Amino acid sequence: MSSNQNILVKLKDAGFKINDKWLVQGVSLQVEKGKIVTLIGPNGSGKSTTAKIALGIYKKIEGAVEKFTNKVGYVPQKISIDWTLPLRVNDFMVLTENLKSEIIDEALSLTGVIHLKDKNLGDLSGGEFQRVLLARAISKKPDLLVLDEPVQGVDFTGEIALYELIKKISDELDCGILLISHDLHTVMSATDHVVCLNGHVCCSGSPTDVAKNEEYKALFGDQASQILSRYEHKHDHIHTDEGKIKKN
Repeated sequence: MSSNQNILVKLKDAGFKINDKWLVQGVSLQVEKGKIVTLIGPNGSGKSTTAKIALGIYKKIEGAVEKFTNKVGYVPQKISIDWTLPLRVNDFMVLTENLKSEIIDEALSLTGVIHLKDKNLGDLSGGEFQRVLLARAISKKPDLLVLDEPVQGVDFTGEIALYELIKKISDELDCGILLISHDLHTVMSATDHVVCLNGHVCCSGSPTDVAKNEEYKALFGDQASQILSRYEHKHDHIHTDEGKIKKN
């Protein structure tokens, strides 16, 4: 039984729409201290939207969101950088935050890239850059860490290493993590709770329970690592082109 004192953010029947089209609707979840919650689903299923609701970026929402901490770290899915600029890792770390050198070194050491401190961002591999982004996000020791597709642009071996690092960060900082991923089988060992989305919550629970769920199987097919462009699952409703849910 979890203590309410451990809850960092809580969504209750949360939803968000633009121009009368629902991006996501009816999402309930909570992230607790020291726990990893993973959002999975196909492209356009509302994963990033749900993360932004949790972060408080979207204000005019349906339902409710309660945030019990202001110490939040965030790694967005996309970040705009002019790769032609001679921007070093150390410079990147202090672009928007005034961090002391020892804080920077501690964060880069935890993510395993302290040796890249004086290297230009444009010379980093995909995995190295993701580790720098993680270091930047944890530099202020957040209670809540939101990671939107943190292993994109990384090969399979690098993905496993990054997921192991994310688990290490959760353990060492004792922070709660809301992780967006398209791949359940890779994150199963590190995830405490999975929420499967496709505009709404299709199923949720432990990674093992979700992997056995018929709706999850219908969504991802026999090969769980494959993202399906269209969601065809055994529900009593269909998804319209306007993003609405219609009963069969």
